[in-house]
This record gives sequence, structure tokens and C-alpha cells, in this order.
Amino acid sequence: YVPPQVRKAQEILDDKKREELGRLKKMVNGLINRLSEPNLPSISGQMEDLYMANSRKDMNETLTDILINACVTAVAMPSRLMMEHVLLVSILHHNVGVEVGAHFLEAVVKKFDEICKSDAEGKECENLLALIAHLYNFHVVHSLLIFDILKKLVSAFTEKEIELILFLLKNVGFSLRKDDALALKELITEAQRKANTAEKKLRDQTRVRFMLETMLALRNNDMRKIPGYDPEPVERLRKLQRTLVRSSGKETQLRVSLESLLSADRVGRWWIVGSCWSGAPMINDTNKKTQQKLHIGKVSSKIMELARKQRMNTDIRRSIFCVLMTSEDFLDAFEKLLE
Repeated sequence: YVPPQVRKAQEILDDKKREELGRLKKMVNGLINRLSEPNLPSISGQMEDLYMANSRKDMNETLTDILINACVTAVAMPSRLMMEHVLLVSILHHNVGVEVGAHFLEAVVKKFDEICKSDAEGKECENLLALIAHLYNFHVVHSLLIFDILKKLVSAFTEKEIELILFLLKNVGFSLRKDDALALKELITEAQRKANTAEKKLRDQTRVRFMLETMLALRNNDMRKIPGYDPEPVERLRKLQRTLVRSSGKETQLRVSLESLLSADRVGRWWIVGSCWSGAPMINDTNKKTQQKLHIGKVSSKIMELARKQRMNTDIRRSIFCVLMTSEDFLDAFEKLLE
């Protein structure tokens, strides 16, 4: 039961919070709409001030929603626009805290997984993949995630996946080669094997041949073989990033796998300090509880009464107390406690 005056206070608080969030959304939206390379320093500075003035949770959610709405559309977004938006996230990730980039990355990866499964006709998948690729380009996330995504796409190996593999390799292929040449070599071998075992209709497609040629060009470090490859815009923005970031890029890179990001709601986020749990106590823990109760059942009522007097108010505390009180010697107690 919630008394009327408390309920009223709660409603006023909710309205106030909604109003504050609306105001915050307007401010962030205004800054994002004006975002461009020349005014990136001033906008990132204003964003940092907003992070200092508001709760990080509200800021992370607002910024992520606005950026995803701006960048994930049914038509292909211009590459430069994508880079500028991701660069802003990268600067905030390094200057404000890793939870900024982590929150954005998790939202993007989950949306990518969801849209890939839904067979959407538009270019949403490519746009989301471009966001992930640029998060890697600007040192928010480690190459581990990119390789996980590539492996997943290679294992599916349909026309859509081949298109996405090509798109991703064109954006980050040479950076991947620099970071982990061996993993890239293994991926290329796996893709060749998949292409050879694929059905004839798919194998004869020029897209598949083109993908294999692109992969060979990457392995041989031959940039000329990849049409439309231009590292200059990324390099220019990386230089700008170095002038605006107060800490070095490598130590704040999130070394997180695709599986960890997709199961974050169930098992916690170990890559953010204070957001982790083992997952075990919350999932299927019924068998452990029954074991504990059975173990307590063997103990005399006198010991149980003592445990109650000593305020042993949980099953696990009562178990430990009973073990200590009924053990023959320290070795017996040690063995029982391990059980």
C-alpha cells in the first residue's frame, strides 16, 4: 500500500524527471545536429560539461538513442557523417569514462544482431556495421569483437553476409591485419573453405569471387586491389582525436567479445567496473539451495536452536555454523566446508 501523499510526491517527481530528460534530450540533439569536423572540439567540450552536470545513466541513454536514430536509417549513411558521430563517442569514452563507449557499443551490437535476424530490406545492417567498424578505428573497442562478427558472418555465408563481410573488410581490413595478422589469415582460410563447399549457384557469383580477391589483397597487403579504399579520412580524424583526448587510446579499449555483449543482461558487464556478477546466483540456482537444506536437515535440533540464538539467519550461515559446531577436528571441518 502506498499512501496518497507519497503517491502524489512520486507523481510530481516522475513529471519533474520527465521534464528534465526532455530538456536534456533537446540540448544533446541540438549539439548533435551541429556536429561537424571543424566544431568537434567545442561540441565535445559542451558534451563533457553536460556529463558533469547530469547523471551518467541519463546522458548515456539520451546520447545513444539520438546517435542511433541519426545514423541507423533504411538508406546508406555518408561515411564521413558516421565517422564524426563515432569520433564524438570516442572522445567522450576516453575523457569522461569507459561506460560511455561501452553503453553505446552494447546498444549498437544488440540492434545489429536483432536486425540481422529480422531480414530487413534496408541498409540498417550496413549502417550499424559501419558504427562498429569506426568504434574499432577510433580505439573504443578491440579487434576481438570485429573478428567475432566476421566469424559469425562467414559461418552463415549467404549473399547478405558476403555483402557485409566485404563492407567490413573495406573499412577495417588493413587495421585488422596490423593488429592480428594470424587471426585474419585463419579467417581468410575459413572463408575460402566455405566458398569451396558452398552450392554451385552461390560459388559462381562474382560477389563471392570479389570477396576472395579482396581477402587475398588484404593478406598480401595490397591496397590497390581494393576499389574505393581510402584511409585518408580516418587518419585525419585520428589526428584530431589525438589532440582532443587526454588519455592514451590503448588502455581504454574494450576487449570484449560478441557473446559477452549479447548476454550482458543475464551475466553482467565485466568490462565496466562495478557492473559484473557471476550470473550463477541468478540462473538455475535451485539445486544448490535444496542441497543446503538437506545438509541442515541432518543436524540435531539443539544445534539449530543455537544457530537461531546466534542469529544465523540464512541457509548458508546456518550450514557453516552447524559444520563448525559438529566437526570432529579441523580436517573434518575443512572437508565439510568444501562440500
